[in-house]
Amino acid sequence: MDLLSLDHPRLKQNNFDLLRLLLAMTVCLVHAYELSGFEQLRGLAGMLSAQVAVQAFFVVSGFLIVMSYERSSSLTSYAGKRVRRIYPAYGAVILLCAISFVVVSRQPIQDYFSLVWLKYVVANLMFLNFWQPNLPGVFETNKLAAVNGALWTLKIEVMFYLAVPLFVYCFRKFPRLPLLILIYCLSVAYAELMTFAAVQTGVNFYERLGRQLPGQLSYFMAGAFLFYYLPFFERHVRYFVIAAVAVSLIHFQFALPLLQPFALAILVLFFGLFLYAGNFGKYGDFSYGVYILHFPVIQLLLNSGWFTGRPWYFLFSAASTTLIGSIFMWNVVEKRFLLRNSHYVGAVEPTEAKVPVKEPARL
Repeated sequence: MDLLSLDHPRLKQNNFDLLRLLLAMTVCLVHAYELSGFEQLRGLAGMLSAQVAVQAFFVVSGFLIVMSYERSSSLTSYAGKRVRRIYPAYGAVILLCAISFVVVSRQPIQDYFSLVWLKYVVANLMFLNFWQPNLPGVFETNKLAAVNGALWTLKIEVMFYLAVPLFVYCFRKFPRLPLLILIYCLSVAYAELMTFAAVQTGVNFYERLGRQLPGQLSYFMAGAFLFYYLPFFERHVRYFVIAAVAVSLIHFQFALPLLQPFALAILVLFFGLFLYAGNFGKYGDFSYGVYILHFPVIQLLLNSGWFTGRPWYFLFSAASTTLIGSIFMWNVVEKRFLLRNSHYVGAVEPTEAKVPVKEPARL
């Protein structure tokens, strides 16, 4: 895509705000079942997939973050936008959990604020969530003791942010299409190698490695591909979508690892760029808050013991509390760190005023 194409109307009027919220709520609902173990909620895991939702997030990131870098006047400008968008709310959630969860800890207060507590704060503020996922005495009776097990994707997202300047430099220096295809294929090969190693050895560690970088890079690159070739995608969108639906249906029965990331990207970006549903961004961007808040909210509700034998009350409470918290997080923390020219600052209907191109969002 050349710079003139950055003014493409679909980049100004799209469904990305709504799409990200739906993906975040999908992850929330699936985790509500997985963490609670309520048999009545099993159908959620059958109808929805947190894994696919996360992959779709990476597709959207590939499209929007590459666009953000291409639109940025400098590396400093790009980095500033990324930090403003992801870190204030992230840091607020880490510190809020670390300080307030003393009230639900089974440890005395003097043992709670310990070296383990400090390790949790430092590790999680640095996106090293795997280093210390638990707080002293917190959620020990829950199915899983981790405070916020959804944050592993934020580490990958940050690594995407760091890698984009290098990727774009290479795309400008060398033929873009062969590089996109090469990186995509190498990512798929790595993920498949880790899956094979996990099956052969029975060690789940290899499967976890496959979910990290570069295993998720194929989804990001698929999103970047459709950004750079958006005019071509738009001209042939009908054929792209038909092929993507066919691949997705076959993938349910016979794994097509080489084609599935690109097929998912086509379907995700078709919804994001076509069938415009209105300027949802005028209400705010609550998806990030939903994503980083839902896990500790669910853990707190389960820890309370109030919902034993009442799965649907639990599900409603988890979803509504998370959504309310995300609205609060958006208005009190996230929005205050946005630049004045952000799409979300004073967002209006496109018919009332010229809407700036949306800044990319994070998970």
